[in-house]
Amino acid sequence: MCDLKLHIDSLILSEGKQGGLALRALPTSSLGNCSRQLRVSPPCLKRYIVKWNMGNSGSHYPGIPSGKGPNLVGCVDLMDDLTIQGSFLRLYYPCEQGGKQQQPLWIPRHEYYYGLADFLKYNRKCVEYILNYLYGSYRVPAEWGAPFKSDGKYPLVVFSHGLGAFRTLYSAICIEVASRGFVVAAVEHRDGSASATYYFEEKTKTVNDVGESTSSTISTLPLDRLQMKWLYYKPLKEREQEFSLRNVQVHQRAEECIKALNLLTDINMGKPVHNIFPLKFDFIKMKDTLDLQKVTIMGHSFGGATVIDALSKDHRFQGTVHQSFPDFTFLTGTFFGRIFQLKGTIDPLIAIDISNKASLAFMQRHLGLEKDFDQWDPLIDGKGEHIIPGTNIHLPLTNSEPKQ
Repeated sequence: MCDLKLHIDSLILSEGKQGGLALRALPTSSLGNCSRQLRVSPPCLKRYIVKWNMGNSGSHYPGIPSGKGPNLVGCVDLMDDLTIQGSFLRLYYPCEQGGKQQQPLWIPRHEYYYGLADFLKYNRKCVEYILNYLYGSYRVPAEWGAPFKSDGKYPLVVFSHGLGAFRTLYSAICIEVASRGFVVAAVEHRDGSASATYYFEEKTKTVNDVGESTSSTISTLPLDRLQMKWLYYKPLKEREQEFSLRNVQVHQRAEECIKALNLLTDINMGKPVHNIFPLKFDFIKMKDTLDLQKVTIMGHSFGGATVIDALSKDHRFQGTVHQSFPDFTFLTGTFFGRIFQLKGTIDPLIAIDISNKASLAFMQRHLGLEKDFDQWDPLIDGKGEHIIPGTNIHLPLTNSEPKQ
């Protein structure tokens, strides 16, 4: 089903009284057959102007919210292997005060815009142009590469993103949890479910029998012999059953979460870490700082399915749990939020606050944490403002259930 009949014939980047983006667009009645393909054409046709600004019904979100907990949060990217078999994640952690570290860009490379376009089934160049204008300057409210705060032991959370996302799109949740005294490893999945991700291969590569560069070959090569290999979202093929694709993906995603846990376990033991990114972050300071008896796996959407599968594969995980959860909800106005399906109807600050508090209360209850998160226990039981007990989703009756 197509819910978009919009042909953009020009883009005007303007700074009006309210700021934002103005679009000239043709009325939907003039488009004929429905198409979800956005196209940028010469500004020869002028019909009406749709104005968009960062506000939503008069409200304004200046950016991704910072954590509300007592800890300043740092973050760093970690890729332990140049090949696709390695772990790739963003680590959020309590960091030391007083540094002058820069906050990282929210969307780290323009290729991620291409991946989002592929996932949303829009034209790449058009989406890159729009999203780079809207979000290209946004930064994550965490200190890039800040020194790790070695202050007791921290519970560990492994986070699995949803379909079409990647490691940075849930920074609001990850930062909030880290500010409360957790270390959070946000995995970037390489199963074709991320909108985009990458690894490295030899420029004139040698391959094994499945067509992939071997880890031993890649690891010994200088950087000038390597090239970045991008892996974009894998859509369903014509007549392909979704279950067959998703079933393979979810198993790979679970294994990637387990790899991330293994990597963090090695770090906690003080083993040397090879990070391909040239950062000065000292992983040795993390030795004996993770409470590996209190490990949680958390996910959103398809990441939730990943959680269930990972729980069945590795007993070290003790688990917790739509568009109100990725960071886009804080940065998207009503118009583009509806077009790109990035925004729900609930106030995003309310939604994320409820989710974070419920998750923290859940982890305290099941991990035996000595925090004050139990003040939010009623949320776990479905009690509170904006909470629907049970579910508002119609569930079909099973064969064992009598019809009413």
